Amino acid sequence: MEQTILVVEDDEMIRNLIRLYLEKENYHVIEATDGVEAQKLFLKHHPCLIILDLMLPKLSGEEFCEWIRGKEQQDVSIIMLSAKSQVNDKIDGLKMGADDYLTKPFNPDELLAHIEAVLRRTGRYCQKIVHDGLCIKVRKGEVTLHGENINLTKHEFNLLYFFMSNPDSVFSREQLINQLYPNHEHEVLDRTIDAHIKKLRMKINDQNQPQRIQTVRGMGYKFVSEKQHV
Repeated sequence: MEQTILVVEDDEMIRNLIRLYLEKENYHVIEATDGVEAQKLFLKHHPCLIILDLMLPKLSGEEFCEWIRGKEQQDVSIIMLSAKSQVNDKIDGLKMGADDYLTKPFNPDELLAHIEAVLRRTGRYCQKIVHDGLCIKVRKGEVTLHGENINLTKHEFNLLYFFMSNPDSVFSREQLINQLYPNHEHEVLDRTIDAHIKKLRMKINDQNQPQRIQTVRGMGYKFVSEKQHV
């Protein structure tokens, strides 16, 4: 699965350089120019790793790091990339919750090596699927919508995981029944799936994407990965 990295850097030249090197290694890169924008992008994309400058407008890198660690402990890694080069700066960054600390100027190949090393250590925690602010954390059995926890039943969770693992694909009610009840000995009615879908829709829909699970007339249901007008 393609891993998402959030680059938080207000210097356009440095940001573009990092993006080019990361995309060459097949990472999915999203970019923020300040701490406030970084917060919004984090809640939408839930990246596995953040490359974080410290001297940022609107919200400093230190404040953003503290905000992240207040939300997620092990689901995201942070590499601080800063012109602050004193030993105390590095120590403070690591104590604050950074997994690594590099100083500017830096060698892009060295940064890539640090990214790979951090992800080897922490990547196992980043087992999640994200679509436009909706995040399902498989390892933890948790679902969040724009950072807020959503309580799902076992069947709702399994149904959502199946949909999000197969976005934009249409599944019949029979296929969904076999997915949720693989060893069912008694007949499971179509309306059982319809009821699960109805309850799940109410919990995961929002103003940004009110129809994440769409009905395809005569065929079944599909989970849409992008905003669509119906």
